[in-house]
Amino acid sequence: MIPTSEQPYPLPVGWQWCRLGDVCNYGRPETVQPSAMKVGKLLIDLEDIEKDSGNLIGRKVFDGTNANSSKHFFQRGNVLYGKLRPYLNKVIIADEDGYCSSEILPLDFGEKILNRYAQFFLMSPDFVQYANQNSYGTNMPRLGTRAGQQAPFPLPPLDEQQRIVALLDELFADLDEAKALAQ
Repeated sequence: MIPTSEQPYPLPVGWQWCRLGDVCNYGRPETVQPSAMKVGKLLIDLEDIEKDSGNLIGRKVFDGTNANSSKHFFQRGNVLYGKLRPYLNKVIIADEDGYCSSEILPLDFGEKILNRYAQFFLMSPDFVQYANQNSYGTNMPRLGTRAGQQAPFPLPPLDEQQRIVALLDELFADLDEAKALAQ
């Protein structure tokens, strides 16, 4: 719970402000060395995630030789958040287990927060602005662990999360359809 004086804006009745680090494992990934990685598992780098879309655009698997540094292990359903250059807004939901660059954080939101709701929040203008304002580094800015953990997170009841996700999925599907018709 965030003290009232630190809340960005009022929330509807039944919602509460939390810290991102209190609702997921932000900044506590499982790191794996290449020698311990399993051949055939999905391997994701930042360039494999499309900017602003929530889509995975490149799929490759670990072949035993194509990883020369430690990676983060992720599980199907984890929200994968690209912390490097947060203005690029690279956030996806893992559709299978695998490994990702250390510049991507696998986030587990547990049972009480829908991963799709969490993805929408992490891609929201409010969070992107927060991440940009709280990043460090000039050429390659990144959201640090402490700042990420302290980020305000608006938590609605589960049934409200479901309604929000359904509505946003419908709106984005309509936008995709309109784009396709315009081409």
